[in-house]
Amino acid sequence: MALSWRLLTAARLAARSRDPIRFFSVSSFRFGSVVPFKLSDIGEGIRDVTIKEWFVKPGDRVNQFDDICMVESDKATAKITSRYDGVVKTIHYKVDDVALVGTALVDIELEDSTEATRDNEGETVQGGAEDQETDNWETKESELDRLEMENMSEKVPATPAVRRIARENNVKLKDVVATGKGGRVLKEDILAHLQKISTSPEVKAEILLNASVTGRTVGLQGYQKYMWKSMTKALSIPHFVYSDECNVDQVMRYRNEVKDSMMERGVSLTLLPFFMKAASRALEQFPELNAWLDEESQTLSVLDNHNFGVAMATPRGLVVPNIKNVQNLNVVAIARELNRLRECGNKASIPLADLTDTTFTLSNIGMVGGTYTKPVITPPQLIIGAFGKTQKLPRFDDKGNVFPANIMSVSWSADHRVVDGVTVANFSNLWKHYVENPTHLLIGA
Repeated sequence: MALSWRLLTAARLAARSRDPIRFFSVSSFRFGSVVPFKLSDIGEGIRDVTIKEWFVKPGDRVNQFDDICMVESDKATAKITSRYDGVVKTIHYKVDDVALVGTALVDIELEDSTEATRDNEGETVQGGAEDQETDNWETKESELDRLEMENMSEKVPATPAVRRIARENNVKLKDVVATGKGGRVLKEDILAHLQKISTSPEVKAEILLNASVTGRTVGLQGYQKYMWKSMTKALSIPHFVYSDECNVDQVMRYRNEVKDSMMERGVSLTLLPFFMKAASRALEQFPELNAWLDEESQTLSVLDNHNFGVAMATPRGLVVPNIKNVQNLNVVAIARELNRLRECGNKASIPLADLTDTTFTLSNIGMVGGTYTKPVITPPQLIIGAFGKTQKLPRFDDKGNVFPANIMSVSWSADHRVVDGVTVANFSNLWKHYVENPTHLLIGA
């Protein structure tokens, strides 16, 4: 899992920079050399992780790809594996310590003929190789964002690699104390700056409102950090909200008839897998809703994969993992995946692969309570749905007779810059048709 994480990240970083993918460069070290095993850039805007568990101790022998530790970022948890064969000499962090990207996790004494793997920036164990890179960033002005342009205008000497790290961590180079020759900002300077500004997880402080009021300041942790960034961006989107109600009598009957037999097979079956499959079927008629928006180029990527994100409450906050390719799964298979993700969420150990490439999101707020809500779109997606709680309410049949019905509310939020209200309404009506007539859903009609 950790290896695939690094490969996926390398590909994404290369795609963002429009440079060829570069993975690792290699240099040989003598027998007995002690090298720092550093936390690599794991992408996704992550600049630090929390150490959750160590799998090694000083004196242990490790081989390449052996587990070193478990870490948690603001998005996911993952195992970090060794790049070296050798013996662990020093562990630099304790459990629950925060480690910055680029800092050494452990020191490893290499075995004979071991080749030490370095990151794609080409830095040596002693550091400083970045100073020999050609400062050719002027040729890439069209690819730089606002912060990059601001850093350029300040005329602060730095290599392209350092500028990329500053951009991804929202750091202004002029605010960094430079230690390189001629006032050049080095990678180590960026890391020291990030360490300096990082917020302590919990700091006790008095709130100066009046003499009788005290309190404490608590830093955002884990998934809260990601939610801060994603929701700040999300709320810049003009939302169009469409709400309706749905009769879930039939789908509840189907579910109740098989839930016990499913439980015997180890599957906890709720209504959500039916709702997800209904949404996937509806997207077959409205594929333009299963898309990513590139705001800069004002283009849509209409996607074939129905990777459905599901909002989940975990001990460390709200997280939205996804089930891949729902269009190819039946209701039971979707339920199995939901069960797996819930188990991972309860342990706060959802793999990064389950958090990436979401194309469409659903939220079942009714599990907690509440009838209607306004869900918030997660860019670059175009739409999100939220289900309220089911209520037994009186309704009229075709002959005017009153009967009790299980009614559930649904609300859809769509990006009104590219999605019109009629499209959302028609999509919702088709989704509702499948939910209220689950026979059509299950037989593929």
